[in-house]
Amino acid sequence: MRLEGSIFIAGAVVQWLRDGLKMIREASETQPLAEQADLGQELYMVPAFTGLGAPYWDAEARGAIYGLTRNSGPAEFARAALESVGFQTRDLLEAMKSDWHDAEDKGVLRVDGGMSASDWSMQFLSDIIGAPVDRPKVLETTALGAAWLAGMRAGVYPDQAEFAAQWALDRRFEPAMDEATRDRRYAGWKDAVKRTLT
Repeated sequence: MRLEGSIFIAGAVVQWLRDGLKMIREASETQPLAEQADLGQELYMVPAFTGLGAPYWDAEARGAIYGLTRNSGPAEFARAALESVGFQTRDLLEAMKSDWHDAEDKGVLRVDGGMSASDWSMQFLSDIIGAPVDRPKVLETTALGAAWLAGMRAGVYPDQAEFAAQWALDRRFEPAMDEATRDRRYAGWKDAVKRTLT
């Protein structure tokens, strides 16, 4: 069985912090900011700039930030932005589990793309889904896959099994968040999304 989901705004939320709010100059600045965030503040950023994708499918929803205080600043915004990707990924995984009843409860999530370079983001992702997250040595596996398809068609690249065998692990992130905290944080996210939906 093949399942696919769509998050409309993931890495683009970091671009918004950079280009829209001018809070950062480089995407890499979000990790040190998130590390400095006040843990007593739990902001939830729902980046529905162009609506919400799976599993909500609400094209009219718009972005919102919940939990703001006078002490909320760039560090808390950065943390909330990075966390929003983890929360949305859990939404997708929960939807997939409900559609695929034979799915294993405990698997490993493989990631790629620019945001996967952030150790903080990958650790939060592992924490919020409660499962290991594997980051490959080659982060841009989508581009690598497209190159392989072209090369395979031209007869210069290896077959699918040999190509897949070249995948190499850079780092595995293991969940460190306790279950009660994980459930409470995810419930907070679900409440924020509910308030955002049309």
